[in-house]
Amino acid sequence: MGGVHGVCYGMLGDNLPSRADVVQLYKSNNIQAMRIYSPDHAALDALRGSAIALILDVGGVDDVRSLASSASAAAAWVQANVQPYGRDVIIRYIAVGNEVPPADAAGILLPAMRNVRDALVSAGLDGIKVSTAVRMDVFANTFPPSSGAFAQGYMADVARYLASTGGPLLANVYPYFAYRDNPRDISLNYATFRPGTTVRDAGNGLTYTNLFDAMVDAIYAALEKAGAPSVGVVVSETGWPSAGGFGASVENARAHNQGVIDHVRRGTPKRPGVLETYVFAMFNENRKPGEEIERHFGLFNPDKSPVYSITFPN
Repeated sequence: MGGVHGVCYGMLGDNLPSRADVVQLYKSNNIQAMRIYSPDHAALDALRGSAIALILDVGGVDDVRSLASSASAAAAWVQANVQPYGRDVIIRYIAVGNEVPPADAAGILLPAMRNVRDALVSAGLDGIKVSTAVRMDVFANTFPPSSGAFAQGYMADVARYLASTGGPLLANVYPYFAYRDNPRDISLNYATFRPGTTVRDAGNGLTYTNLFDAMVDAIYAALEKAGAPSVGVVVSETGWPSAGGFGASVENARAHNQGVIDHVRRGTPKRPGVLETYVFAMFNENRKPGEEIERHFGLFNPDKSPVYSITFPN
């Protein structure tokens, strides 16, 4: 399967290359897939004929709310943002929401996903899978991995809907934040794919040598408990900052991100095989809000030079 490894193309910078230059940078680095966070038509145009697979986000919470409100809003969205590109851009997934807060998500997530999928089917584009991207706070327990469960009832409904449509769950999986928030119990080596730590899960009998695998397997456990064991996981974001905060360095970022890229062909202890994974992010984005680390997740500087060397396999 192509597009095992992708990179998220965030655009919150005032000094980033043109969309066409960005697509060329993906191709010259053998990056097979991309995620964009809104239907940016210039980026979609630049992707035509590129053979780069895509996760296309609908936008923010207000966009999800609008898509949930009416089938016609979803049909218009698909007509404007998917149909013109369906033939020559490989749109693999539509992400209906990225880390939508649970208080909002309960009422709007599933209706929006249904409306978008129905609109795609009506337009003859049902090969594109509809999902949503969640962060780890939708899970109640993630350690040991076998105890993974959804924290909110609506997520079980989302999981069963994905099971019925054949879509994967998109998950943003960040060992960095787990390590930063609990460095006493989580070793840096375990969080960055370096050797030396082995954790046995008595619940499933499996052995873990890195935190990324443990976090992903907690998601699989939650899907099973929700009655959706057939649903796969796509890691729609993972990454490590190279500067700006605790544990943020070029060495750690390179170890984690190269580790992820080299590892995803093997899958996890619970689900061996290919694990489609998207590294966050392509560029250091100088207008990204939040703490300083948020502006240092990039693999590349805005001038297209690498922040550190990283290799994407063929």
